[in-house]
Amino acid sequence: MPSRQLLPATLCALGLLVAAGCTPTVQVAAPSEPITINLNVKIKHEILVKVDKEIDSMLDENSELF
Repeated sequence: MPSRQLLPATLCALGLLVAAGCTPTVQVAAPSEPITINLNVKIKHEILVKVDKEIDSMLDENSELF
């Protein structure tokens, strides 16, 4: 009979060992390539704003075109 009482305790201990072995591991490593930031979007936006302002001023000067 003592072996029947040991079975739940043994299973519980085994379950804890298995759960401890499944803990996630986080590794932090530096990238192999340098980080590059592409700023083409901002430059394009500035160009579009400048052209938009020029078009507005042209239409104000030549309002009879339309």
